[in-house]
Amino acid sequence: MKLKTQSYVMVLSRVLMSLIFVLSGLFKIGDAAITRAYMEAMHVPGALLWPTILFEISSGLLIIVGYRTRIVATLLAGYCLLTAMIFHIQFADQTQVIMLLKNVAMAGGFALLAIVGPGLLSMDAKRVSAPLPPRSP
Repeated sequence: MKLKTQSYVMVLSRVLMSLIFVLSGLFKIGDAAITRAYMEAMHVPGALLWPTILFEISSGLLIIVGYRTRIVATLLAGYCLLTAMIFHIQFADQTQVIMLLKNVAMAGGFALLAIVGPGLLSMDAKRVSAPLPPRSP
């Protein structure tokens, strides 16, 4: 695949992987009371609602623009596995099993992103390729 095409595919991939987190965070704001009650029903402190919202929206946006991608992707991979183990372990419910597998697949995608990096069209690539300022004597 040509480098230019690969760069655009990497951007599209980052957007597709992250969109669920940005939207999920925004939806949680709209349904804060319901989300808090669901979290508490699953034995997760309701006080974690707003930190969760902040994490989902900010990490999604950071992946989209490709800033600190390897670190954020690693955190998101862990987050996907953690939320899978907390919220989607009702193995008798086919929908919950699918949600569990979705989270595991997303964790794999973020682990891969953490290894390969964001690609050339990212803030990370711009930071690395930016010339260093001249040193003063």
